[in-house]
Amino acid sequence: MNITLVKEQAISAEPRINDRIRVPEVRLVGPNGEQVGIVRVEDALRLAAEADLDLVEVAPQAKPPVAKLMDFGKFKYEAAMKARESRKNQVNTVIKEIKLRPKIDQHDYDTKKGHVVRFLSAGDKVKVTIMFRGREQSRPELGFRLLQKLAEDVQELAFIESAPKQDGRNMVMVLGPTKKKAEARAEDRRRREAEKAVKAAPEPQAETPVSSEAPEAEQVAVEEAAK
Repeated sequence: MNITLVKEQAISAEPRINDRIRVPEVRLVGPNGEQVGIVRVEDALRLAAEADLDLVEVAPQAKPPVAKLMDFGKFKYEAAMKARESRKNQVNTVIKEIKLRPKIDQHDYDTKKGHVVRFLSAGDKVKVTIMFRGREQSRPELGFRLLQKLAEDVQELAFIESAPKQDGRNMVMVLGPTKKKAEARAEDRRRREAEKAVKAAPEPQAETPVSSEAPEAEQVAVEEAAK
């Protein structure tokens, strides 16, 4: 039994350019986007050489394929820079979690609320969990009212993304920030730069007080001379 092994060829994500375009004709697009029309691939290659550009197949599935005259090296560089900038600006969604007890005292509540405010101000989502123990499980309204109170206290920074719901012994609510993470980071960066500029600025020097003794001494000397 003969078994033929077929070697898989790597599929290139790059478009075919210049001599790699193996079709009889292409729909040619000029370097500025102008429509040249359907031309033989030999003529398209000649035009590319005369303009010191590349012939790049931009729509291989079209009939005939669409090719464009361009500087392929510059095109690849600009595409790479755009992809890099896109990755740089991409922000991963982060969910912070805060746990509360249904009978939490005011001091602990204020502390927990401060954490929630800090997370939301940074553009993060917050999962708030009310933990019930023992007989507290029979009073779910306590947790519901607490979550409502928290949502009202931070309503300028957040919206309720997931309404309070029972999850076993716990009750869970998710708050989404009204400010996007990228915006929060930009504001924080501007704030830190402003603080750095203030620290780097020279302190104003105190003005040297002008003594009034010298004029008085001169006046005395004038009076003595007059005598």
